[in-house]
Amino acid sequence: MARRKRSKKKGNDAVNFLLLLFLLGAGGMTGWNGCSETDNPDHTGNTENTGKPGANHYPDLETVSIPKGLTSQIKEYTGFTVSFNKDNGTPNYVAWELLGKEVANDVQRDDNFWTDPDIDGCPSTKDYTRSGYDRGHMCPAADQKWSAQAMYDCFVMANMCPQEHALNAGAWATLENKERQWAQRDSAIMIIAGPLYDKNDTKRIGDAGVRVPGAFFKVLMAPYLDQPRGIAFVYPNMTSPGNMQDYAMSIDELEEILGYDFFPTLPDNIEKQVESTYSFKEWNNSK
Repeated sequence: MARRKRSKKKGNDAVNFLLLLFLLGAGGMTGWNGCSETDNPDHTGNTENTGKPGANHYPDLETVSIPKGLTSQIKEYTGFTVSFNKDNGTPNYVAWELLGKEVANDVQRDDNFWTDPDIDGCPSTKDYTRSGYDRGHMCPAADQKWSAQAMYDCFVMANMCPQEHALNAGAWATLENKERQWAQRDSAIMIIAGPLYDKNDTKRIGDAGVRVPGAFFKVLMAPYLDQPRGIAFVYPNMTSPGNMQDYAMSIDELEEILGYDFFPTLPDNIEKQVESTYSFKEWNNSK
């Protein structure tokens, strides 16, 4: 993909600036190598799903291009797609579409964590026992209340990362709640989430040696608006004080950190529009 002009809006406050310094100054991501991509045919963001006649139709929005050589096993579950990295014991990313009409459904939370034998290196829930870390969902259970199978699937350990409880129950949960509000407002949003590792992230837990990330990222896009928009967030794997906008950045800026290419199937002009700039104010607007 042709290189895009980077946004001039880098680090909108001291917290975000320090976070970027940490991620970039620590030597960048190590072990990011390997390319694999896919899409989920059940949730591809088509106009039938959104219920919006004449809405933009962009196929394969769960596709992510990742650096060559990165260990990746792709599997499509009900409602989301995982790129799993057996070297880390965590996903490279998890991608899904959240429809506004799904948010109000009432399938009960499953809480049955399970190991997928089809995923090479998929850890056990016991690998997290007494580790001091939560089994942090990348695709959250509350996004899967539309289907009993989707609820069951989202408790697969391939969807988990070691997450500090203070983050999992704090700022990360707050962002997840906001995403559901935004999906209802915008008809649907695409979400991609995963861990961020740098060379200093050497701690591992459990017999499987699940690698503990230093931070987490999330990418959001509202593709069916007249003017599609996107935003990214990065949270350190710890208590995250301040406001949500302190951790926001453009998708381009996150791509620079990760080496990933999000939404490569979008037309170039739409991709540039969605990824080069962001406005937290627009995203957080209730209308």
